[in-house]
Amino acid sequence: MNKTSPLTKACIAELFGTFTLVFVGAGTGALGIGGLVGVALAHGLVIVAFAYAFGYISGAAFNPSVSLALFLTKRINLATALAYTAAQIIGGIIAAFILLYLIGGATGLGMTSLGNFTTPSGIAISISPLQGIICEAILTSFLVSTILHTTNPQNNTKIAGLAIGLSLSFSILVGGPLTGASLNLARSLGPAIAMGDLSQIWIYVVGPFIGAALAVGLYLITAKTE
Repeated sequence: MNKTSPLTKACIAELFGTFTLVFVGAGTGALGIGGLVGVALAHGLVIVAFAYAFGYISGAAFNPSVSLALFLTKRINLATALAYTAAQIIGGIIAAFILLYLIGGATGLGMTSLGNFTTPSGIAISISPLQGIICEAILTSFLVSTILHTTNPQNNTKIAGLAIGLSLSFSILVGGPLTGASLNLARSLGPAIAMGDLSQIWIYVVGPFIGAALAVGLYLITAKTE
């Protein structure tokens, strides 16, 4: 008989899922595979696959912002949310250090940072911290809104995992050049620690958590719960 507690099983699933998201997503970015589209697909495909693989164990949050949203909507309690968040952060850090060992720090490890670039039309863009927070908040609200609504029992959708993965992919397509489109503290923190650069990590705390709160507010106003 498997005597492992349900919370322990869920935390293991969250750790492994977040590990995979960072290893594959950040690794794809670090190696330059497929450019922005490749990075968007890598993150989205991990979510699609693992939402179906681990959703029945932990809900497949793989993101502290999602854990916050699940707590605020009373789908999990505070202890579970904190345990999930710890597991997610640990998974992201482990993935980043394994990437560092495999491909070295010169790749940047897919670390997220504020954009500073020139568009093909010659427009110079430099994203400020406030702009970065706003961008991360908006993009995170897209992802968390998709999660909350597609997993609402009243929705009864069978393709929640696909919808969630697609929402992450399209968010990365537009936000990647601007902020790296993290939407996820664990995704940003692991590579930042491995690279020894935490100077911008606060943006990826504030922005995604604000976005999660916005999504919860929208969900509570619009969702059918009866």
